[in-house]
Amino acid sequence: MGVSMRDVAAAASVSVGTVSNVLNSPDKVAPATVIRVQAAIEALGFVRNDAARQLRAGRSRCVGLVVLDVGNPFFTDIARAAERRAGEHDLTVLLGTSDDDERREHDYIDAFDEQRVYGLLVSPIGDDLGRLDLLRRRGTPVILVDRDANGTPFDSVAVDDIAGGRLAVSHLCSIGRRRIAYVGGPAGLRQVADRLRGAEQAVAEVDGASLEVVETSALSVLAGREVGDALQRRSPAARPDAVFCANDLVAIGVLQAFTMLGGDVRVPDDIALIGYDDIDFARSAVVPLSSVQQPTSLIGATAVELLISAATESPQRHQPSNPVFQPELVARASTLG
Repeated sequence: MGVSMRDVAAAASVSVGTVSNVLNSPDKVAPATVIRVQAAIEALGFVRNDAARQLRAGRSRCVGLVVLDVGNPFFTDIARAAERRAGEHDLTVLLGTSDDDERREHDYIDAFDEQRVYGLLVSPIGDDLGRLDLLRRRGTPVILVDRDANGTPFDSVAVDDIAGGRLAVSHLCSIGRRRIAYVGGPAGLRQVADRLRGAEQAVAEVDGASLEVVETSALSVLAGREVGDALQRRSPAARPDAVFCANDLVAIGVLQAFTMLGGDVRVPDDIALIGYDDIDFARSAVVPLSSVQQPTSLIGATAVELLISAATESPQRHQPSNPVFQPELVARASTLG
């Protein structure tokens, strides 16, 4: 049988309540008593039963985070920032990736709900938020990440992707490019649709500019490489003179097809190329990649702060907060030469 708090209390000649205070609120206990209790804990090999503690509290100290693709450095950076800020509040982040699969997303949401997590941070795939709204109404705080939920009952943290799309294509037009291709997908992803919308707005403002949309099945290097291969098989006259990719992974794949796999397209002389997210790989690519930068650290940290606010306020008095950050253009050799 395991060592109990009662055993620790007896060994340290204190009450069970004092042991509990040492574990949970040591500042309330005299330093000498803390040292004595900690020595008893170490000598007896006591391990606290967090499951039982969480059951009594009704909520764990774990935060569930569900992202679209943990293989995408954009989401990895958000997760790291969320972990750092959560740790400052004695919270632990549990990470799940939906892989753009709604069933998988639902499975993670249900699993975290069963674990009575402190709250959920979710980058949702589609617009059906019914499952998340049910959790929210039952008292589990839910923060939408990389999604503007303004006008809904949800807190959210996002970046203005429409503005980001405008930035990217306006930059391409400013360097004289007019036949622009937008590469990304699936089209059902809100981020992909918003970046396309911004691109369309920018093209509409420039005489002679046109936009070709090339949808991919995923936002991955492989998907970008397939598009790059297809573009370079076209005659030079039929190719775009610039490509805007919905994220950096796709752009890196396009760049590989053009420059590393026997391609004959020169970047940016023949085709200028720009991505989105400004991940670390963008600046270290064989041709440093222009990109639209998102403040990933700020997104992750803000999401946790919103979660803590929602968890500590009365549901009746809590007013949703929906900060939207602005992206920034980072121009490098793939558009500037």
